[in-house]
This record gives sequence, C-alpha cells and structure tokens, in this order.
Amino acid sequence: MKGETHTRKDHHRVLILIVLFSVAFCISFVLDLVLGSVDIPFHETFSIIMGNYVGDASRETIIMDLRLPRAIAASFGGAALSVAGLQMQTLFRNPLADSYILGISSGATLGVALVVLLAGGTSGGTLPQLLRSMGFFGSATVVSAAFLGSAAVLMIVLFVSRRIESTVTILILGLMFGYVISSVVTVLVHFSDPDKVKAFSEWTFGTFDIRWTEVSILVPVTAVALLMSFLLSKPLNALLLGEGYAMSMGMNFKRIRIAIIITTALLAGAVTAFCGPIAFLGVAVPHLCRGVFVTADHRILVPACIIVGGCLALLSDMIAHLPGSSLTLPLSAVTSMFGAPVVIWVVLHGSRFGRGVSI
Repeated sequence: MKGETHTRKDHHRVLILIVLFSVAFCISFVLDLVLGSVDIPFHETFSIIMGNYVGDASRETIIMDLRLPRAIAASFGGAALSVAGLQMQTLFRNPLADSYILGISSGATLGVALVVLLAGGTSGGTLPQLLRSMGFFGSATVVSAAFLGSAAVLMIVLFVSRRIESTVTILILGLMFGYVISSVVTVLVHFSDPDKVKAFSEWTFGTFDIRWTEVSILVPVTAVALLMSFLLSKPLNALLLGEGYAMSMGMNFKRIRIAIIITTALLAGAVTAFCGPIAFLGVAVPHLCRGVFVTADHRILVPACIIVGGCLALLSDMIAHLPGSSLTLPLSAVTSMFGAPVVIWVVLHGSRFGRGVSI
C-alpha cells in the first residue's frame, strides 16, 4: 500500500513537471517568434500567424518566412538530437555519448565539404553567396550531400553491427570512422580556396535558419523517428540492466540494436543535413531530464527529452540571434554554453543509469 502511494506521488510529480516544461516550451516558442533584430509585438505576431494581419508587409515576411520556420526547426531539431543522444547513452552505457558518436555527423560533414569546397562557381564570402554562384547547385544539393554522407556511414555501421556482438567494439569503430572522415575533411580544407573554406565553416557553426521547403522534409522525418524511439522505450529500459538481461527477456538484441542505430541516424542525420552539426544538446539534455525527473525510465525520458530539448534549442536560437541587434552568434557556441556545464557536472557527480526503471 505504501509503495503504491509512493508510485502515485511519482506519477503526479512527473505529470506536473511535464506540464511545467510544456508551458516553458510554448513560452520559448513565442519568444523566438517575437524577439529578434526587429521586435514585433505579440498581438501583431499572433495576427500574422492567424492570417488576419493588416499592416507592414515586411513584418509579415519576417514572421512567416523567417522566424516561424526557424522556430519549428529548432523545436524538432532540439527534440531529435536530445532523443538520439539518450538512445546512444543507453545503448553504449556511456554517459558522455551523443547522437553523433557513430560518425553520422562526420559523414554529413564530408558530403557538404565535397560539394562546397570542390564546387565550381565564383568564390563567395558567405555560404548563400557561394550557393547562388553554383547555378544548378544550391542548398538542395548541400542537403542531399549531407544526407548521402550520413547514409553512407550508417550503412557501414549497420554492416558492422550485424557481424559483431560487442557493442563496445561498434562504439570504437564509430569513433574511428569519425576520425578518418574528419582527417579527409581537414585535407580538403587545407587545399581549398579561402573563401570556400569560410563558407564551409559557416555551415559547421550550425543554424536553424531554414525555409519551408526544408521544414516540410525535416518535420515528418524527425516525427516518425521520434515515434519509433518512443516505441523502443521498453527495450531501452531492458538494456540499462545489461545485454544479458535483455536477451533473457526474449529480446533479439541484434535487431533492437539495429533499430536503435537506424532511429538515431534518422534523427541526427536529418538535423545535421538541414541545420549543420549542433553541439552538446545530445549530451546535455538526457542528463538534465534524468536529474530533474529523477528516473531512468525511457517511457518518461523520451517525451521529457522531446520537450526539454525543444525548449533549450529555442532558447539557444533566441540567444544566438541577439534580440535588438543585427548580429548573430554561432548556434553551436550558444548550445555549448548550456551543454558544457552539464557535462562537467556528469563527470564530477556521475549519472543515474539504471536507477528508477521498471520494465
């Protein structure tokens, strides 16, 4: 009876926290729309979104064509990277693993490097200028190259994972793939035109500034992968207690591992392709959620990471655009400000792996 009461209190606490973070997410979303180099009042922003705004057409363009797709990209991008990081930390039982640990981000980076650094056209000082100079080639080519690079690394990882039993070996191989690809990118950068290197560096900073055509692909891909991740909650809980325990419950460990790798690749690959590599969200948010929700149960952590990850991504995007200023900070620099203290805390105090789980 006492245990039942305790469980009920835990459920109420989790529900309250989910509601509070959901409210924080909604506030962050609105602030990301309202604040920027041009401050647009909330009532005007609301009228523009509802389609009954009569006023300055430039403000309508700012909200509908710039800020709204950016806020949606931040919401889904933050959620995707956070859940992908959670899955990698559980699969490899490594508190510092993130969504890019298998070399998925490095594959995307190589694809973009090949397009941007080896492309024809006049040298441009920024990535948009370079893409315009490429004629037929453009942002769609960059996104496609990033997807193909991610997919190539994913195929290699899946091929290896079907033949190797040890998860630790897969982790080491993933890291090695990343190092090899990074060395190739470094060589390309060394021999490339300085203006093209500058344009490539701009992509590596990460940004949620994407357009509706890109949002229309990013959202469904990440939504499906997030749903798949939630459906994997029970196997992920079993993995917290070890691979042997998971198999003793009748789970096909190799299939579960492949499913986790595929969902993580979809989440991290889609975000990297459209938004560039974004640091630390995948490492930090799962630990924040474990600490705040005081659980390692993935049935709670997956939705928690979706909400908290989206909220932090929106706040990072808002800070990166320095409200009231025309200047913009690199997004990964801002997310690192959030993420690095969390990683330091994890190193100093450990993590909650395996505690508070019921299967």
